[in-house]
Amino acid sequence: MTTLTFNLDINGVQTPLDIAHVYCIGYTGRNKEKTLEHIKELKEIGIPEPSEVPALYPIRLTSLNQLGQMDVIGGKTSGEAEIVLLFGNDETYITVGSDHTDRGLETVDINKSKQVCDKPFASEAWTLSDVKDHWDQLELSSEILINGEWVSYQQHEISAIIPYEEIVKYLEDHEVPFENSIVFAGTVPLLDGFKFGEGFKMRLNDPILNKTIVATYTINQITGDE
Repeated sequence: MTTLTFNLDINGVQTPLDIAHVYCIGYTGRNKEKTLEHIKELKEIGIPEPSEVPALYPIRLTSLNQLGQMDVIGGKTSGEAEIVLLFGNDETYITVGSDHTDRGLETVDINKSKQVCDKPFASEAWTLSDVKDHWDQLELSSEILINGEWVSYQQHEISAIIPYEEIVKYLEDHEVPFENSIVFAGTVPLLDGFKFGEGFKMRLNDPILNKTIVATYTINQITGDE
């Protein structure tokens, strides 16, 4: 089994974690009616309906990125801040990452649109046990850098996403291996639709314990104008 090792800052301690499997879960909104309404809106702009809701997308291992920069093809790619679960040998961690996606290719094949872009995630994480009792109060937010100016892109408590227990049951039902897996487990609504820029900043905030994980990456368009 091929694995990649990533170092995470866990409460100030550098902790190596071997990752063998990567997954994204799409359409994890807790309000099912709003989720289905969102799917219909996406269909109107050419994005195919998923075969099931939520939808599971296995992702290539080499897409994982902690470099603070990524290369993309074309100008129609964008990130979305996600809660990220990392399952170690005997501990589960939570951090923030970005399901960066090619929005043009998304109208053709959702899975391919995710595969062609790296999946950045933060180099800091928290143990799940530290935050599980106030999970719904955790906050996801993001900003996008457009023409040199940071613009608010997302801001919401993760109560907008299905609860942790439902995420785990969904993964179990789909026979996802937990050990040495990383799961991009859901995002919160965009404030004003898709935008495209040259940088992305994402935050996971815990207002109860007064701590925040922040990660930023630059987006380097290597070819293509569309």
